[in-house]
Amino acid sequence: MRSSPPRWIHWLLTRLHPEETLEEVEGDLDELYTYWYDRAGKTEATLRYLLNAISVLPPFVRRRERNKEYYQTPSTLHPVMIRNYLKIAFRNLLLNKGYSAINIAGLAIGMIGCLSIGLFVLDEWKFDKTIPDGETIYRIYAERTKDNTTTKAAVVAPAYASFLQQHYPEIDTTARLLMAPDRFLVETDSQKNYEDKGWFVESSFLAVFNLPLEKGTVSGILDVPKTIVLTSELAQKYFGREDPVGKTIKINTTDYTIKGVLAPLPDHFHLDFHFLMSFSSAGIPASRMEKWTWSQFYTYVKVKPGTDIAQLQAKFQTYVKDNIIKPGDTVVLPFFQRLYDVHLESADFTFDNAIRGNESYVNALMIVALFVLVIACFNFINLATAVSFRRAREIGVRKVVGAGRKQLVFQFLGETILVSLLAMVIAVVALFIIVPALNQFTGKIMAFNPFTDPQLGLQLLGATLLVGLLAGSYPAIIVSGFQPVQVLKNTRFSLNGTSWFRQALVVVQFALSSLLIISTLVVYRQTQYMNHKELGFSKEQLVYFQARGQVAGKGLEAFKAELKRSPNVLSVTSGYGLPGDQFAGDGVTLPGKNAEKEYSVSMFIGDPDYIKTLGLQLIAGRDFSKDMSTDEQEAFIINETAVREFGFSSPQKALGQRINWHEWEPADTTDPIKRGKVVGVVRDFHYKSLHEKVTATVIHMVPQELFKVAVKVRESDIQQTLAYINTVWSRFSPDFPLDYTFMDETYGKMYSTEEKLSELLWLFAMLAITVGCMGLFGLAAFSVEQRVKEIGIRKVLGASVLAIIGLLSRNFIMLVALAFVMATPVGWWAMSRWLSNFPYRIAMDWWIFALAGLMAVGIALLTVSFQSIKAALMNPIKSLRSE
Repeated sequence: MRSSPPRWIHWLLTRLHPEETLEEVEGDLDELYTYWYDRAGKTEATLRYLLNAISVLPPFVRRRERNKEYYQTPSTLHPVMIRNYLKIAFRNLLLNKGYSAINIAGLAIGMIGCLSIGLFVLDEWKFDKTIPDGETIYRIYAERTKDNTTTKAAVVAPAYASFLQQHYPEIDTTARLLMAPDRFLVETDSQKNYEDKGWFVESSFLAVFNLPLEKGTVSGILDVPKTIVLTSELAQKYFGREDPVGKTIKINTTDYTIKGVLAPLPDHFHLDFHFLMSFSSAGIPASRMEKWTWSQFYTYVKVKPGTDIAQLQAKFQTYVKDNIIKPGDTVVLPFFQRLYDVHLESADFTFDNAIRGNESYVNALMIVALFVLVIACFNFINLATAVSFRRAREIGVRKVVGAGRKQLVFQFLGETILVSLLAMVIAVVALFIIVPALNQFTGKIMAFNPFTDPQLGLQLLGATLLVGLLAGSYPAIIVSGFQPVQVLKNTRFSLNGTSWFRQALVVVQFALSSLLIISTLVVYRQTQYMNHKELGFSKEQLVYFQARGQVAGKGLEAFKAELKRSPNVLSVTSGYGLPGDQFAGDGVTLPGKNAEKEYSVSMFIGDPDYIKTLGLQLIAGRDFSKDMSTDEQEAFIINETAVREFGFSSPQKALGQRINWHEWEPADTTDPIKRGKVVGVVRDFHYKSLHEKVTATVIHMVPQELFKVAVKVRESDIQQTLAYINTVWSRFSPDFPLDYTFMDETYGKMYSTEEKLSELLWLFAMLAITVGCMGLFGLAAFSVEQRVKEIGIRKVLGASVLAIIGLLSRNFIMLVALAFVMATPVGWWAMSRWLSNFPYRIAMDWWIFALAGLMAVGIALLTVSFQSIKAALMNPIKSLRSE
């Protein structure tokens, strides 16, 4: 049955528009009423019909076609509609300046955090991706398993490469690099400088990585002893525009012939070097290159296309297990690591020369950035739904005059995207300022310019739209769902139905913020712990340097004696291996106690002053003595871990036990074994970073292997003491400038990654708290605005200022407290897993969580209190009058 409007409306229209007769318009009015009746029901149809008819219908009733033009809904994405959306969006931003500023600033902060970390993460993912045939290149590393503990080492034995090349047809090419961490003195006729990152490499190294030359020929370029290849940067530094090929350059006073100049290294190459010396220049005996237990080499293999690397690895491991590892030995197995994984998946490797990242830290930073962006989006959702009551009547009228829900959704999404676009503009401008500082902090060279990089510009635009849609979808759906009759009938429209959702968002926001605070406190405490833990020796005021020239030869003892003449020099020692520096990994045997078993040890070589200079703590036995002529040939000092691993019941019981060591360069080739006994036991000392567990350690004296000098100086007059050391050095070794390092600085660099992570977490925790508090501030302002009349009445009835503040703050503080309770178990689990990567770590004390909770609740209370105090101090007469 056709629906007709009430007759009283017809009568009202003839009075409002006397120039039109009822008969002329009745047909069109009936049709229009039916259109709305079928869509929305009688009540809404009557209201829509009346407003339409009174305001716009009469001028169009004479032509039916124009009536249809009016009440047919135009396209949502019509250009006219889009223009109207933008106008309304700008007007609403200006009308609600405070809330708009909070939303834009919050989203901008979230975007800045995401973009900053996004640049860093993308840069980390780029490593080695430009190497030709990179998918066929692998690095061999070793996993050492002992007492259910596994450690990974980037260096392996020299025999690995030769055996793989000879016995496995899947191998195309192998390349070995000799681990050489020392700095080299580089000389030309006009310059003399110390340079680091010089390696001994096989000629095949250039072929494996397909490194082109600017000058020279790749084939056989490093096959001849005393030949060298320079990087383009080093060639420019020493020879300018001259062609250096064929010229001579001195490396540690030895002449090397320059055979080539490399083209600039590939971007994001995990290896960073300044020059490459021929492998034969290292002077390693051929017999030593066949060793399976001397782990000193970085080894790369290039396999043939189609090789099943898992199968190849399994075959090689089987051979090592069956033929190399003896019963009772530490299990050391080779593994193949993809070239693309070297940078990010080698953080826990020992003796690595690669530019290393940390996949766990990269993933953690991505999660942190996502936290900040999610908090910012939740802010927008919260405030948008909270303040939408102000636009309730606008929505009601729009629906009455014909706006469909789809139009309203698009309108509000358009407003959100506009806010997101403004936030992105702010973020992009901020990134131009931040990126140089970020590069300095990370040591990277990251570029950010969306105007010259169309792909980056499109990505930013896509991110803007995505954030706008995600943040605006819920408010748009809620607002577009308002019932116009309910809205226009009530003088004050309420959003109580969405209050639970807003409260849930507040809880999630502060749960994420609390989680960041907990993580930050734990990382900070662990970093402080590593920097200040007692290491078992004294690293302060300890200067060390490589023995060169006459200091490395017969003049060493005279040089040390001359240094001791200064009252500011407390002690001097020389040796091979110092804490925080290079040391040897080797093996010893225990005659009469499973004599065939070789025990892997960290080996340090020193002189009679070694223990005293380093401040090692003797817990049993004695130190080396100059008065004991047999100490040089027979005395060994071990640490507590060696006592346990060697099976000695106590440090005292270890004294006098026999130890055999296979000499590196035996004076007597017929009997190359050093046979001695334990004369002392020292407390375990951390000669590596606290990322690695202390292993069995042996210290003994081998005069021909003393390559480093360490000097303990007084804390006062350090500069004067260094000048004296330099003067003495110049007399003994005039060809080599003194190149010294402070040991405490070396240890400080070991934890730079954790320190940077701690700083980043502090920054992002503060960002998260700031964004969360901005939203909380806006919600508190909205709550106060909604309860102005209630506050006025309470004050009139005698409520105190503190009571009002408590009333307005209580709900927010309870939400933040709930958020902290939710974050605590997650934080405990996450940080316990992170700490499990450290063999020496802090305890997860209860006060860390208590402090994090107090910080979260305290910051929230300060944020809410501003609005609460402002409302509590307001004149109640003014509040009630405003109603």
